[in-house]
Amino acid sequence: MISTKMEAALNKQIELECYASFLYLAMASWCDKEGFEGGAKFMHRQSEEERDHMLRIFHYISEVDGHALVPAVKKPPKEFKSAKALYQQVYEHEQKVTKSINDVVALCYKENDYSTLNFLQWYVEEQREEEALMRSIMDRIKLIGDGPQSLFFIDQEIDKINMAEEAAAAVAAAAEPGA
Repeated sequence: MISTKMEAALNKQIELECYASFLYLAMASWCDKEGFEGGAKFMHRQSEEERDHMLRIFHYISEVDGHALVPAVKKPPKEFKSAKALYQQVYEHEQKVTKSINDVVALCYKENDYSTLNFLQWYVEEQREEEALMRSIMDRIKLIGDGPQSLFFIDQEIDKINMAEEAAAAVAAAAEPGA
């Protein structure tokens, strides 16, 4: 059974993950509008991933006899100053998510909730990977520059990331039992 405090913390995390999904979906739409096909594809995938993160927590709360709540999510922005500003916002949001996960992990130790601690280890690793990916994108933008002529090259770099992620997903799916 999960404590009331832990249930509230996990429901707060659900809200944060849900907002991330909506934010990245809004960013995908902006990228589409601006002609950044690679960026749009990347953000659509990120949005789905965040939704999956939310649902994992949602199901976990139910498994441990808690009550998962569907959050009210504030509307994300629909306009972004530039591709660089968009990816900077993604990086900052991922840092916020990491801090929140770390806070829930700290609560696990405080409450001696080792089941939830074990469950959250996947999120700890996932957030490390997400932040590293976003830093990598920001580094590429710094190298290429963010002037109008550079946007094409930035989008190509993002598409390379898309192809690598798709290849990794295909390998993982092939390795699953029964595949």
